[in-house]
Amino acid sequence: MNRVEIVVLPGDGIGPEVIYVAIDLLKAVCRQYDTELIVTELPFGGTCYEEYGSPVTEEILNKCKKAKFVLLGAVGGPQWDDLNPDKRPEAALLQLRKELGVFANLRPINVFPALSSASSLKKEILDGTDILIVRELTGGIYFGKPRFTSEENGDPFSVDTMKYSRSEVRRVAKVAFEAARLRDGRVCSVDKANVLESSRMWRKSIIELSEEYPDVELTHMLVDNCAMQIIRQPTQFDVMVTGNLFGDILSDAASMLTGSLGMLPSASIGGENGLYEPVHGSAPDIAGKGVANPLAAVASAALLCRYSLKLEGAAQQIESAIISVLEQGLRTADLFTEEPGTKLVGTDEIASALMEFVQQSENVN
Repeated sequence: MNRVEIVVLPGDGIGPEVIYVAIDLLKAVCRQYDTELIVTELPFGGTCYEEYGSPVTEEILNKCKKAKFVLLGAVGGPQWDDLNPDKRPEAALLQLRKELGVFANLRPINVFPALSSASSLKKEILDGTDILIVRELTGGIYFGKPRFTSEENGDPFSVDTMKYSRSEVRRVAKVAFEAARLRDGRVCSVDKANVLESSRMWRKSIIELSEEYPDVELTHMLVDNCAMQIIRQPTQFDVMVTGNLFGDILSDAASMLTGSLGMLPSASIGGENGLYEPVHGSAPDIAGKGVANPLAAVASAALLCRYSLKLEGAAQQIESAIISVLEQGLRTADLFTEEPGTKLVGTDEIASALMEFVQQSENVN
């Protein structure tokens, strides 16, 4: 049996609740594919700050880099909001992404037929939606320097810098073009080239790279127009590639197509490393109540199988388990609507239904 080490960072709030569901299912499915997961669980974010006085330590970062594959819950909470920026849980997340070198964040936006009524959009607008958002993750305004707060004539001001180099743009765009070749062959690059110098560099670099992909159709869209179009007609998009800030905002908006932010997984890749996490936050208001939706974390585990473990069959089996649960009408509170065939359940009920599907699949095989 193949043995693979992964690091699990449960994080804060509902992070542990959803990530434990994901890891239990991941272990069960991988065993069916002759793969044993060796799991190292480490504190991260707010929980790490409480234990070590820092949201992440060098030792934890080194263990993540050694393992190469990391499954993360969520970080943050109001009790840490007033800490210095470098002590806040979010700082650990940015540092982890940078240290792992995971420069391309993949966020699939799939509308499950069983959830078409859960979205605030009309079913006829949603039908056929299948978008892959490729977000640049280790550059842009979240990492640009200078970055400071100062004062001028008694008036405080702050500076953040949005910076992109040609090489940074080309490497994330290559991920988008390669993904499009396996899909519908279309890439939409999203920027703000009518205003920002960094966006003009972005667009120029992507146009240059597109010459190496004559089989892929490239279009461009300004980010404000894209925010409207992704709601107006989401089926027009195949692969979308954009910068760190724009990708953060657009993917959260796109989550409403799926019915809930609790349905959105992500894979962050770069070199041999992979960081997998649900897009949603730590939701401290519902932490510990047993009502969190674990499906985004479970879907992130499927992406770990696909991109890092190279177990496509395992990825598809996990995704089939998610579809099965939804088709049974099982809904956590974020997805629940009063309609025939649906049942309001908690985290444990979803976990049990997922595991039952996987175990039945094992017996069939």
